[in-house]
Amino acid sequence: MVRIDSPFTATNTAREVVEGIDLSGRTAIVTGGASGIGIETARALAHAGADVTLAVRDINAGQRVAMEITQTHPGAVVHVAPLDLADIDSVNRFANTWSAPLHLLINNAGVMMTPQSRTGPGWELQFATNHLGHFALAHRLHGALAAAGNARIVSVSSSGHGMSDIIYEDLFFERRPYDASQAYGQSKTANVLFAVEATRRWAGDGITANAVMPGGIWTNLQRHWDPEVLATTKKHVAATGLTIKTPEQGAATSVFAATSPLLDGIGGRYLEDCREADVVPAIKDGIYGVRHYALDHTSARQLWDVSLDLLQQAPTPMH
Repeated sequence: MVRIDSPFTATNTAREVVEGIDLSGRTAIVTGGASGIGIETARALAHAGADVTLAVRDINAGQRVAMEITQTHPGAVVHVAPLDLADIDSVNRFANTWSAPLHLLINNAGVMMTPQSRTGPGWELQFATNHLGHFALAHRLHGALAAAGNARIVSVSSSGHGMSDIIYEDLFFERRPYDASQAYGQSKTANVLFAVEATRRWAGDGITANAVMPGGIWTNLQRHWDPEVLATTKKHVAATGLTIKTPEQGAATSVFAATSPLLDGIGGRYLEDCREADVVPAIKDGIYGVRHYALDHTSARQLWDVSLDLLQQAPTPMH
């Protein structure tokens, strides 16, 4: 298996990564495209000529981003559509409105270390939002992805996957004390395993998926952290000299996974700094590397089956 490398580094921006690549005639969906690296991912794809849809919870914020992108990039085509990944009914409504072939699905949205909360079916919020919502979205859009030919899915994960493997016997913290870090880690491991199994199942349909680690970035994603913990972490990071990226740099690996010719027909990888990460026994410096369990093919198949069962068992909300 050829290891993926590139000339880009942690300092490159999404705009630099996509420079020279023409996405004219291609469609893209960016979940969570109204904040953080989602904005910069959408901006870079639109700049390269893609027809981009921001799938967002906050329509007003999405419209502001769309307007800003089109003002700074004349000719860019950016749409906004409502999507709440924690609500499977919302996922279904979004998918029902999509009729065109879909070339790029950027599963970017997410929540991090939230207080204990459950969605309608009783699912733990982080797993429901970060994994199950995106899993359902990809399934509902499979036909559109297949129709595009050579479609790509980008599954935005995190080095936080190192905090937990998938705990199949207690996915939703029903029998163990809730731990926000472990819940986040489990959901981010799921994002990687999804890319592994989606590629195995769907490559024959012309669909590949890769997981990405954006890097260390301070964004609104950390809004649920304890303020003292966040302040202490920022001081520690500054003291150790670890690289903190801008949102433009943080979006680079997502855009690389979505557009680079180096990944034509290739999926099931975990990428960081626009290259394939090393498999490590522990995440290095809190940022680098991928744990073996996140790439485990047996676990990827199990998670896929479990996720399908959960979606099939979920009650359909009445309106």
